Amino acid sequence: MSLSQKHFVFVLLFLTLSACSGLPRGAAIEREVLKTQDEPTTDIAVYPVTRAFLPIVAEWPRTGQRSYSWIGSSGGSDAQIIRPGDSLNVLIWDSSENSLLTSAEQRVATLPAIRVSEAGTVYLPYIGKVRVSGRTPDSARALIQRMLEPIVPSAQVQLAMAEGRGNSVDLVGGVSSPGNVVLPDNNFTVLAALSSGGGVSTGLNNPQIKLVRGSNIYATSISRLYDNPQLDTRLQGGDKVIVEEDRRYFLSLGAAGNEAQFKFNRDDISALDAMSIVGGINDFRANPQGILILREYPTSAVSAGVRGPRKTRVVFTLDLTTSDGLFSARNFNIHSGDLVLATESPLTNTRTIIGLVGSAFGIINAASGLSN
Repeated sequence: MSLSQKHFVFVLLFLTLSACSGLPRGAAIEREVLKTQDEPTTDIAVYPVTRAFLPIVAEWPRTGQRSYSWIGSSGGSDAQIIRPGDSLNVLIWDSSENSLLTSAEQRVATLPAIRVSEAGTVYLPYIGKVRVSGRTPDSARALIQRMLEPIVPSAQVQLAMAEGRGNSVDLVGGVSSPGNVVLPDNNFTVLAALSSGGGVSTGLNNPQIKLVRGSNIYATSISRLYDNPQLDTRLQGGDKVIVEEDRRYFLSLGAAGNEAQFKFNRDDISALDAMSIVGGINDFRANPQGILILREYPTSAVSAGVRGPRKTRVVFTLDLTTSDGLFSARNFNIHSGDLVLATESPLTNTRTIIGLVGSAFGIINAASGLSN
């Protein structure tokens, strides 16, 4: 190799090494993300996830989702209950010669489709208003007959009930056959209503159940209902049952197996679950000691008297190379909207530099061979 050729190769090598500090990467290095944590003006709090830290963070507010309560199960009557909006068909039989209700040719007075008022009453001839709401059909029949006896001693009463809106619930989506479902009795539960609607639609991701009762909303997941019969709450007339897909999600970026948005496939997802869902980390690029979870809390979480973080913007750090780090990651819950960031290993640039140096020396050796 001539002197000019060697000079060119060494210049190329020098320029290559000089450019290594600016080598492109797919993710940040951990120290780059956390470099401002010790500055007085920083608005980010950093917390290593350890066994000692888990009880502390468990008392902090949840983020990214609205919390709903649920109503436990309770026993009810197996009989139908009359409610406002129902219709009653009343037949009054009277065999007396001078009946006030019937003629000689017709011994039965028919009072069809008497609607129960909002006040829970019906109006009947010679009796007036009778409060029937909250009674079973048989109890209402006995009450009407007792009230008729002073007027028509020989009268016999028959009563049939047709349920109205106040004695039904609405299945709003998420089932095979949504629509209005009549309450067959006073012991009709959420799971019974879902069964009446053909069951939960297949393909829904971690289906969630919402129960709308008046101005209140209650919610839980279908898996919790299946696992715990004590949560199969009894429905009331006018309730709305909504089945929908779990809308919660988390993000993954950096040197993870996949960079994407992932939906929650169960009620609770740990950091270790999240790493599995995203496909783990890149064996050649990721730093297993630098898994970061970025989360933003509402301002109320840092208010005085509230157990929460020091700042609204929080970075949790995970070290997956230690047993404590792995166990802690398995018990640290991901919140909806969290960002799971697998940082780049500091050795990545070193490997790149070594590769570039090897290539440069390969060029030198090739050039030397040609000169010989």
